[in-house]
Formats: sequence, C-alpha cells, structure tokens
Amino acid sequence: MRFVRRAARDKGEEVASRHPSTFVLSADTIVVVNGKILGKRADRNEGQRMLSRLAGREHLVHTAACLLRADGGYRDDLCVTTRVRFRPLTKEEIAAYLRTGESDDKAGAYAAQGAGNLLIDRVSGSFTNVVGLPMTQTLAMLMRAGLLVVSRKGTGWYEFAAERL
Repeated sequence: MRFVRRAARDKGEEVASRHPSTFVLSADTIVVVNGKILGKRADRNEGQRMLSRLAGREHLVHTAACLLRADGGYRDDLCVTTRVRFRPLTKEEIAAYLRTGESDDKAGAYAAQGAGNLLIDRVSGSFTNVVGLPMTQTLAMLMRAGLLVVSRKGTGWYEFAAERL
C-alpha cells in the first residue's frame, strides 16, 4: 500500500507545485492478486493474462487519495482496500470484454463501473473504491479540510465552503 500512497502523493505534489494556492485532490488505484500488483495493461495480450489471473479469484483493490495545498502546507491522505471476487471467465468472455476497449488505462485491466461489472461475483467493501475514488472517505477528507460543509441552503446535502477555496 505504500506504493499506491506514494503514487497518489507524487501526482498531487506535481500539480500543486504549479498551483500552490489551490487545493489539489489526487488519487491512484492498484489491483493486487497473490501479492502481485497488476497495473494498467500494455496491450490486449497483457490484459488477457491479467483477467485470466483474476478469473474465479479474489483480489484486492487499493486506492489512495491525497488532498494538499502547497502554500499552506496542508496535506491529508487516505488509503482504502476492497476485496473483489471475479466469477470464472472463459477465454471468449475475456476476449470479448477486452474488445470493448473499456479496460484501456485501468488497473487490473477492468472497469467495475461499466461492462467490467459483469466480471465481478462479489465486492466486500467500498464499490466506489474499485471504481477509483472511495467517495465516503474522500467526502470525510474534504470535510476535515473545511472545503465541504453540510448545506445550509437546503438545495443539496453538501456545498463547497467558498471561504476555503
């Protein structure tokens, strides 16, 4: 998990260095099966190998997020882990899924928010974490920073705290 925390922090610090007076939220997600990190697939062959490895098995999805502001020295971060179990998959199903192009640029070669959801048998933990940003924990982080408050206007649940932005 140190790897994914560092990746999220490095992304945020790079942007914050160019926009020091702005709050920056960055995140990174990795898929881990049997202790091996599955990053983004290089090509369809690698995607086929990744999905074959995940088929019928449980794996972990770790997402780290970092909220920072360079000129104020503010930094808060989080890391959330979710257990995901894929159903058994045939080679034909894997090939058909890869042809959708949905797995391009996705850790573990799948996107749970789209057709990749059909590969999943069970999720234990935050589904939004598997999508790439654990919303409940991110909401709490934004509230700790004073950037998001419960709405006083009654038009929605939350509103941005303009005085902090």
